[in-house]
Amino acid sequence: MAKNRGANEGSIYKRKDGRWVAVVNLGWRNGKRYRKNVYAHTRAGVQDRLNEALRNHQLGIPFAPERLTVEQFLKGWLEDHVKPGTRPRTYESYEGAVRLHIVPAIGKIRLVKLTAQNVQAFVNDKTASGLSPRTVEYLHSVLSRALNRAVKWDLVRRNVAKLATTPRVPRKPVSTLSPDEAKVFLKGIRGSRNEALYTVAMALGLRKGEALGLRWEDIDLNSRTLTVRHALQRQKGKGKVLVEPKSDRSRRTINMPAIVGKALRVHRVRQNKERLVAGSAWKDTGYLFTTTIGTPMDERKVLIDFKKALRDAGLPERRFHDARHTAASLLLAQGVSPRTVMEVLGHSQITLTMNTYAHVMPAMMEDAADKMDAILGDN
Repeated sequence: MAKNRGANEGSIYKRKDGRWVAVVNLGWRNGKRYRKNVYAHTRAGVQDRLNEALRNHQLGIPFAPERLTVEQFLKGWLEDHVKPGTRPRTYESYEGAVRLHIVPAIGKIRLVKLTAQNVQAFVNDKTASGLSPRTVEYLHSVLSRALNRAVKWDLVRRNVAKLATTPRVPRKPVSTLSPDEAKVFLKGIRGSRNEALYTVAMALGLRKGEALGLRWEDIDLNSRTLTVRHALQRQKGKGKVLVEPKSDRSRRTINMPAIVGKALRVHRVRQNKERLVAGSAWKDTGYLFTTTIGTPMDERKVLIDFKKALRDAGLPERRFHDARHTAASLLLAQGVSPRTVMEVLGHSQITLTMNTYAHVMPAMMEDAADKMDAILGDN
């Protein structure tokens, strides 16, 4: 006979085969009540398991029976942890990696039975299938992130993905404009509609989404500061929307050089003229960089125009992101400290700045040696 307990607690009863069962009530979700069963050979044993399950549920730790598969865990991880805590595009990327690659390969394995050998076989199979080393590394990274959470939730004792070896990913050299090329580019776009946008990208190193997500309220022309609060991102079914920056350090206030302030003042005059021309068709969105009717700019059209501007200036083709690399390289080459460059770019760690722009470091080291000679050398 079942022993009733309070709401959302559970009940205990003995099966005909002699095993004890505890039914754990996990509450309601999407209009349905969720329950899970735990088993033991004694009433005291099942009581202990029931208490542990209820305690974990109250702490927000997912219920994890021994039969929980990797697939079941990953779906719960995506829904309960990734979706609420990351940007939509990040969730879409993780979900695709899980659905298309990880689950078909190891999804049926029980989470507690997953081994480093299983993960290594997964990595090896994906490499042999012709996927690039970078893609294989990414799939492994997604799985490892998920298993880190499984360890924190006390679902597994260790992250076995950390024991697997991934293929070496060749580091592509950072592509930048030289100081002379940057000057040629900025001279070539002078007077163009996107002059301010590309000047901001080249001088401040903003990511494309950060630049396109700027609003006039983020700009203080008097104090010459620009604040990054959001990024513009295209989402499935929603179009272009503002999202949280890439990381906490991506929220930052940057001092603008005079060339940026000048370009923005000219841009404001141009935008006001476009507002008058558009009349009732103008959408007062508050964005800094807009279409001719005030709506957010399309990142694909921005890239097309950027590449055309490079061609018109007689410069090699570059990605929009290379303007960000150019800004960082120019700052470092002028002796600006890596820590300051890190803050300007909004990098999460200084090691990311140092590793990404290692090609600039030898010149900085040589300059540092020369300056030390100037101080300590013989007069």
